Amino acid sequence: MAKTRRKRHTYTTQQRQTILAAANKDGLTAAQVQKKFGVTPVTYYSWRKKSGLSARRGRGTTIARAGGSDITRHVRSEVQTKIRQILPGIVRNEVSQYLDTVFGARRGRRL
Repeated sequence: MAKTRRKRHTYTTQQRQTILAAANKDGLTAAQVQKKFGVTPVTYYSWRKKSGLSARRGRGTTIARAGGSDITRHVRSEVQTKIRQILPGIVRNEVSQYLDTVFGARRGRRL
């Protein structure tokens, strides 16, 4: 049995830009772009990547990617600082609970 060949459609630069602009404006997902324009998700993602529109679409508002803006960097830095402050206490408590479970609540006390 002979293999069937897929029909390849080549899009002009103008068509690509029009599809990307419409998808970006309407916040379409790759599946929605495929239904509306007939462009496969892989092709759509490839176009987006090449055009610099690689942020996710269709899922509502998203937080800017790490390293994107000053506020993002500031918030990330503050969160990391806070985690560094509280993490030792969390680890200490978890280890203590584990040791109490393994050795009983009397660990550290002389019999």
